[in-house]
Amino acid sequence: MGEADQERQASPLADAELPVSADPGAGTAVTEDREGTRNRVARLILANGSVTAADLAVRLGLTSAGVRRHLDALLAEGLIEAREQRVYGQRGRGRPAKTFALTSQGRAVFHHAYDALAQDALGFIAELGGDEAVAAFARRRFADLAERYRAPLAAADPADRPRLLAEALTADGYAASTGSHTSSSATGGKKKASPVPAAPSATLGQQLCQHHCPVQNVAEQFPQLCEAETEVFAELLGTHVQRLATIAHGDGVCTTFIPAVAAGRPRAAQLPAVPVFDVAVFEGDETA
Repeated sequence: MGEADQERQASPLADAELPVSADPGAGTAVTEDREGTRNRVARLILANGSVTAADLAVRLGLTSAGVRRHLDALLAEGLIEAREQRVYGQRGRGRPAKTFALTSQGRAVFHHAYDALAQDALGFIAELGGDEAVAAFARRRFADLAERYRAPLAAADPADRPRLLAEALTADGYAASTGSHTSSSATGGKKKASPVPAAPSATLGQQLCQHHCPVQNVAEQFPQLCEAETEVFAELLGTHVQRLATIAHGDGVCTTFIPAVAAGRPRAAQLPAVPVFDVAVFEGDETA
């Protein structure tokens, strides 16, 4: 299986395509090849939240100059934006490398359907019943989603639930992934007091990352959707969770911290306190 096939298989949004740019000076074969590579660039940016040109070049097997041509085209069309990469600890000489992330317009290419209709419907609900009515709708929506996830997660070991939840979310178009975080990585290498006593390299928990939000444009106006989703995550995982960042809030990735639960500890009443982290440690984008 080639690299492109592996990439397509790994991405739940691999079949989404960016709009084709007309180029009268290029032949059909040249245009199709160019647009195919440009879509691969966009899908990698989507899957990673934000990424540098050097990383893209390595993953795609292209030269830096070749990648930058595609990035320049995406920038010109307003589908991606450049951001300054955060640097933790002592900064070396020179300016930090730039990272590239999809804009709202770029994300709209990947399965944003009926946004206007949904916004109008929720606006009407808010007019009739206020914010609580919108929150009730959001809870009902995610309750239906949770019912499909509940059985496999309830039967799984608690340590496996974040991964299984990420797989279920990916199947529904959220391009989700998980990763472990230790006490040292959670503080960016600096010594900080933590609500959870731990050795310097002890695992504090996992972070659940959703690299795509099918309801981003609606959630920007109605944050109750994000709040209800977080409540459902806590219910399904059997532990408190902490939402660190959301795409609807302008972050590159929706990030939720899931604290580690000691083996044999009851799933309710004796849950560990959720440590408070700096969002910047988990997400390289600026938050408002």
